[in-house]
Amino acid sequence: MEVSEIKLIKRAKRGDQQAFAEIVERYKDKLYNVAFRMLGNRQEAEDAVQEAFLRAYANLKTYDSSYKFTTWIYRIITNLSIDRLRKRKIDESLDAANDPDEISLYHTISSDELTPEEEIVRSETQDEVQSAILQLPPAYRATILLKYVHDRSVQEISEILRIPAATVKTRLHRGREALKGILEEIMGRSNSKQKIRKV
Repeated sequence: MEVSEIKLIKRAKRGDQQAFAEIVERYKDKLYNVAFRMLGNRQEAEDAVQEAFLRAYANLKTYDSSYKFTTWIYRIITNLSIDRLRKRKIDESLDAANDPDEISLYHTISSDELTPEEEIVRSETQDEVQSAILQLPPAYRATILLKYVHDRSVQEISEILRIPAATVKTRLHRGREALKGILEEIMGRSNSKQKIRKV
């Protein structure tokens, strides 16, 4: 954690509202990204972010500065998103074992190198990946997003979700397998549509 952030958090802990406003400014987009990818709904993601900052403000005195602030704030938004998903009655599955291979879900190419056709294909691919992620059970979804979209380590995910590192690895492995199956199904459907259009 950088020195300026440590000072900011200390000031916020002492009740400095301007310092907390700066914390909100630094983290609002990152938290929104987590919430939106978890929930798949802009309004709900915005509500979750607002609630996350309210909780963070109310519990700032309990934050232990020996841990990364990002771990603490990510835990809040992830837990809130999972709670919201549970309220929607989406099944949640938990499991164990196996080392995942490293993969990247979002391979980004700078847009100035893309032709308009490539830009459309890339945009459609990202939409398909997002659609597939939203079909994962909440536990897998949170783990996959924290690892591959937010680039958190297995240890950080373990701390954010408060689960053993072995469980994180299992969820990553099984989440990727489930994601692969969902994407294959989506790609199969889109290929069928293209064949129909050509006929």
